[in-house]
Parts: sequence; C-alpha cells; structure tokens
Amino acid sequence: MVSCIPRSLPFLLFMMILAPVAMAQAEPLAENTDVVQEPQSAPSKNVTSPKVVSPEIQAMIDQAVQRAVQNALATQTENLEAKPSEAPTVPESDTKQTMKYVESNVVSFAGREGFRWQDESGNFLLNPYFLLQTRFQMKFVDDEGLNLADPDNVTDLGFGVPNAILGMAGKAFGKLSFNLAINSACAGKACLLNQMFLEGNVADEFRIRVGKFKTPMHWISQTRIGQSMAPYAPSSLTTRVNIPFDINTVNPIIKTGFDVGVMLHGLVADQFQYQVGIFNGEGIGVNMPTSNLSDDNDVPALMYALRLAYMPFGAVALQEGGPRVDQSLKMLIAASASYNVEANAETSNDTRAGFEFVLAKDGWYWGTEFYLLHMDFMERQRNAPSYLFWGAYTSLAYCFDIGLEPFLRVDSFDRNSSKEDGMLLMPGVGLGWYIYQQNVKLQTMYQYLAKMGHEDDLSANDDDNGMAEHIFMMQLQFSL
Repeated sequence: MVSCIPRSLPFLLFMMILAPVAMAQAEPLAENTDVVQEPQSAPSKNVTSPKVVSPEIQAMIDQAVQRAVQNALATQTENLEAKPSEAPTVPESDTKQTMKYVESNVVSFAGREGFRWQDESGNFLLNPYFLLQTRFQMKFVDDEGLNLADPDNVTDLGFGVPNAILGMAGKAFGKLSFNLAINSACAGKACLLNQMFLEGNVADEFRIRVGKFKTPMHWISQTRIGQSMAPYAPSSLTTRVNIPFDINTVNPIIKTGFDVGVMLHGLVADQFQYQVGIFNGEGIGVNMPTSNLSDDNDVPALMYALRLAYMPFGAVALQEGGPRVDQSLKMLIAASASYNVEANAETSNDTRAGFEFVLAKDGWYWGTEFYLLHMDFMERQRNAPSYLFWGAYTSLAYCFDIGLEPFLRVDSFDRNSSKEDGMLLMPGVGLGWYIYQQNVKLQTMYQYLAKMGHEDDLSANDDDNGMAEHIFMMQLQFSL
C-alpha cells in the first residue's frame, strides 16, 4: 500500500501560523504612522487594502511547511521499509492449495512452513525434509531347552540407527509432483533409495504414480515412517514364515513394504479411496527388473496389488495415534489383496489379503489388522501342498495434552501355517513422549513372546526359532 501526503497539509500549517499574526494586525496600533485615518465628516468608503506579510513571518511559514513535509516523507519511508519485513498473511486455503499433491511417506508436511522454495504462482515448489532415528535395544532369546553350557541368550544389544532419511518433495507445471528420499542408514545399495516417484495429478479422483514407493497393503505400511506409534512393526508382519522343507531360505514375510512399479489411485468424495498397482514384487532391496513370464500362468511374473478404503468422516491422516490437530471422529475401513507371481526365487505364487480398521477421536486411537498369506508352489517344485499363514494385531492408545501417549499392542502369528497346531502370541506395552509434536519424540516399548497350542515342546521351539522371547527398545526421533 502506498501512502501520500495530504494536499491540504501545507495550507493548514499556513493558516495555523498566520492566524495569530492576522489577529495582531487587526488591533489598532497607536504609533502606526502608516495608517491614514479619514475625517469623520467625510463619507466612509468600503475599500479593503491587501495585507502585506513581513519577510520574517513569511520565512517562519516556509520553514514550518518544509519541516512538516520532511516529517511526512520520513514517516512514509519508514512504513515502506517496514512492510517487507512483516510476514505476509496467507489464507489457510491458499496454503493447502499450494501444498496440494505434495506428499511424503516419511513425514507430514502439515504445519511445516519452513524450508520451502516456490515461485510466485505456486506451480513450482520444493520442500526438503529430514528424519533421524537412533535407538537402544536388547533382545533375549530362549535357548529352546538345549541346555547349552554357554548359551548367548542376549542378542542384538547396543545402539543403532534404523533410519537417517534425507528427502525432498515438490511439484512442477501445476499437475506434476515428485518425491525423492535417501536412507543413509540402509546397508544395501538398493535400499539406500528409500523412495522415488513421479506423479501425474489429473484430479483428486485420478492420479498416477510411477517409481519406488509403498505398495497398497496394510495400514501400518501406509502410515508414514516418522508417524508410527511403536518403534518397530508387528513381528507377525516382519518375521519369515516356516515351511517344513529345505527351501526355508526363500520363505517370505507377509508385509510387502516398498517396491518399484506403477499405481493408479484417487480419493472420491473425500471418503472412498482406491489404489491399483503393478510392481516388481522384489521389495525394497531391488531397483532393477529381474522377472520373466510365468510358466504356470503365462503372465508377467510381477506383483499385482489392490486396496480399497472407506472413510465415512473424511480422509484419515496417515499416522498412528500421536497429537492430532483435528480431534473430530475419524474412521477407516479397508481391504487389500495382492498376487505375487513366481515370487521367492521362482518357488511359489503368493497371494496376500488384509483387512484394516482404524478409529480415532479426542486423543484416542484404536487400530487393528488381520492378514494372511497363501503360498502355492509352482509345478517345477513338484510340491503339491499349498500353505496358508495368517496374522493379526490390535493397538490401543491415548495421547494426553502434555504429549505422553501410553499404548498397548497385542500381536498374534500362525507362523507354522494352518496345517500345524499352535500359534505365537506377542503382547507389548509402550510409551511415547512427543516432546515437540511430531518433530521430536521418544518411544519405548517392551514385547513378550508366548507359545500356545502346539503339540509338544519340540514343535513349539521350532515355531519360534530365531525369534526373541523378550524385546526392549528405546528410540529417539527427530524430524524436520
């Protein structure tokens, strides 16, 4: 806004200074010889002679007007210099529109206004982000009744850095968005690239994503890495299944995680979400194509995945518990399925399916999932039986206003398949401390492993082979 000096300012100053002078001159002066009085007998004439201002008074007027003009100009300059330093007030709707389609599977951009570059129109935008997790952990492994002389029951003791992710997300040309994240804590060359994708955003209802990103399965996978409630995922999703053959080296896990592929997705009416994709099926550790045509099905040996979600009260934030800006009721009901053709070094065709339910309101969070894995061995393996494995977990938490969030998680796993009796039960308790919202938080958790329903101790020990009976973990996270 440009301010200007009122045109009437000099005139007002002139009148203020001149008024006393004029009043003084209007009084009769006894010794004023310049005034000629006419005789009383002569008829009076209505003649007004012009008032002449002395040079001294005129100089005073000029100086006053000059000072007033200088003061007004100085005030105007100060206002113009102060305006750029003030933070512009951007409406919330404009901010949301600018950040629309800019996403990250690592941290949320909600409320993060710093470290952002963009042009005036908002079509070109770059938003860097950072996530660091460091932890202390200890695992206690049962000796499985072997009565060894020097058993190493305590394993994986010490400190670690599970994630050190540096990434950037943004958009260009209005409808194109991108994301790149490098995890320097990953040991493998391929998993160093945590994610990289380009996305064409035709509309909210139709978007296409190409690159390396999360596969559309499991709520705990859809949740951002930096916004998980517990410091580690349920063991039923991350532990390899047991099959009674020598090919246990290729037995899979139920969780799919990151993969390279293409996906169509969208959100309809802010309630219905769909995700349909085709992926390599190799997971986060492979960035190159390695598959061929299926011998059994005559289709490309890839992974085909689908996820459908219904959110009756609006879109649900991709986070487990934690402090929420929106305390209104949120609910998610979702189902997913995938078919990985000739997975696990061409040993089996793996079918996965899952069901998700999430409920959050006023600091409360409840999430539960049920999932299964069906392994159908290929004809070349000459192994007729197929195997079905299943797992489930449920989490309950409440986040207090001071930032403390106690939570309970119960995890179950039928690791030896439905053909064998027995299952594993893993209850755990934890506490999260959100020191500064989602930017700095401390997480701690303890989990216990119980075996139930097995025919004998030998089958029970085989079922939990390689798994820790006690797990304790503390994790400090910083994100920006």
